[in-house]
Amino acid sequence: MKLRSLRLETQPQLMIIPMIDIIFFLLVFFMMSTLYMVEQHTIPVNLPQAFAARQDKPQSVAVTITQDGRVLFDQEEIPLNLIAGRVDAELGRDMDSTFVLRADQEVEYGKVIAVLDELKNAGARKVLVATEWKAR
Repeated sequence: MKLRSLRLETQPQLMIIPMIDIIFFLLVFFMMSTLYMVEQHTIPVNLPQAFAARQDKPQSVAVTITQDGRVLFDQEEIPLNLIAGRVDAELGRDMDSTFVLRADQEVEYGKVIAVLDELKNAGARKVLVATEWKAR
């Protein structure tokens, strides 16, 4: 009686190349699908163009002046005289907060300077002015 013949002579082989292909495909699929899930939470304004434009940091606080002159602090409309209180609250949470001033290009220059002055008087040390990148 031959007992050896009842057992398998060769061990099953694990094919790793197809598994790597599937894992790579899943990685690419999830990377591409997450690109469409990103939302930008800012008020749309028509920004002026500049050659030295850069992207703002994600940890920044947006201060927006719309075309009709309304001031929005992180998408909440506030009067000009209440900006100092909001800046103090943001600086209380993080002293290195960056404030990004986003003004429509049709807004009066005096309105932009008034908001910038309120930010600086409230103690904001890092204030950026948002522009769009202009191709040469």
